[in-house]
Amino acid sequence: MYSIWQRKACFSSSRSSLIRIIAIGTAGSGLLYWNANPDSSLSSSSVLNLSLPHSLDFITWIVSFVIYESYVLHTGNFSLFSSRVSPNPVGDVTKEAPVAAGDGAKPCCGCLGRDSIANAAARVGPAVVNLTVPQGFYGLATGRSMGSGTIIDADGTILTCAHVVVDFQGRRITSKGKVDVTLQDGRSFEGTVLNADLHSDIAIVKINSKTPLPHAKLGTSSKLRPGDWVIALGCPLSLQNTITAGIVSCVDRKSSDLGLGGMRREYLQTDCAINAGNSGGPLVNIDGEIVGVNIMKVAAADGLSFAVPIDSVSTIIQHFKKSGRVVRPWLGLKMLDLNEMIVLQLKERDPKFPNVEKGILVPMVTPGSPADHAGFRPGDVVVEFDGKPVESIKEIIAIMDDRIGKPLKVVVKRANDEVVKLTVIPEEANPEM
Repeated sequence: MYSIWQRKACFSSSRSSLIRIIAIGTAGSGLLYWNANPDSSLSSSSVLNLSLPHSLDFITWIVSFVIYESYVLHTGNFSLFSSRVSPNPVGDVTKEAPVAAGDGAKPCCGCLGRDSIANAAARVGPAVVNLTVPQGFYGLATGRSMGSGTIIDADGTILTCAHVVVDFQGRRITSKGKVDVTLQDGRSFEGTVLNADLHSDIAIVKINSKTPLPHAKLGTSSKLRPGDWVIALGCPLSLQNTITAGIVSCVDRKSSDLGLGGMRREYLQTDCAINAGNSGGPLVNIDGEIVGVNIMKVAAADGLSFAVPIDSVSTIIQHFKKSGRVVRPWLGLKMLDLNEMIVLQLKERDPKFPNVEKGILVPMVTPGSPADHAGFRPGDVVVEFDGKPVESIKEIIAIMDDRIGKPLKVVVKRANDEVVKLTVIPEEANPEM
């Protein structure tokens, strides 16, 4: 049996050994910390001179320190020591580690860095212009309409909203199609309205410059998802070079959801701050590409803004180049996309409703329209269009394109699964509808 002095000597010896172990570990931690942070003012000697706790708390401190050191050595996690990003390990210079974009560094692919929004805005900002259009009544000047636009090529083609440059009441281009254009750098030009489509509210303005003009790149809106970051640029309330940011709230908000009559239209819904004067300005993604044209907001609410998807705008621009206007086929059908739940509900109301899983329901046919002449009836379900199976209105619109006066074969299903083949000849739609 050990005497009390032997036990004290043993404990003292053990404590000394533990002190040496923890001193070595502390020194190693200090060296690791110093190596990971070459700019740090903390030296290895200051770590070695750290005071150690006394009495029974010493054992607890050792256990905690060893556990923590084990975590640091095995994970390489020095985030608690330093606010800077650790450099790449020696010998791995070819692989770029993901870093924050704070000091001009490039963020990792798919990451939103500190400068992502600023960089995207900087790419597009110089191409965003302020548009001012004199307004008049019977030759008398009554004021000025102001809006925004974006230069989309170096020769001075500007994309904007039709309601900025067109008199919607008189359905004509105002002020003989002349527009005052001011660039972000302060230069001013007189622009001419080349094309305007009242239905989509998209217009093209042209300015001439002896030097190349800054211009923005058109992106794609089909890849957008709810929650994606977007940026709105423009001149709200005459405040030029204004930038707001938000997310995409909905990628296919229908015009019927907004109480807008006429032909079917779809919008991007965002929560970006949009005000009078933003109309015609670009909606931009994080890559600095235009994904929409800001068009309107809900006056009685905040965070409910809408833009025309750039994919639709690109199609309109192609129509402008080809025909000088947008050519839209008209059938005279009101249509509704079906899904499994809607079909079940319709079959509960009418057991004779055709057995389909998907398709396009025709709830109404305009009297005297091409569809009426072709023999369409309310309650028909379109399952084939021009020889192709269809499940959505978008597919029908894409198939028709600008085919005016050309017969199209359509297959519909009716009550009790009756299959009927029809031939419809589209007419050109009235642009004021």
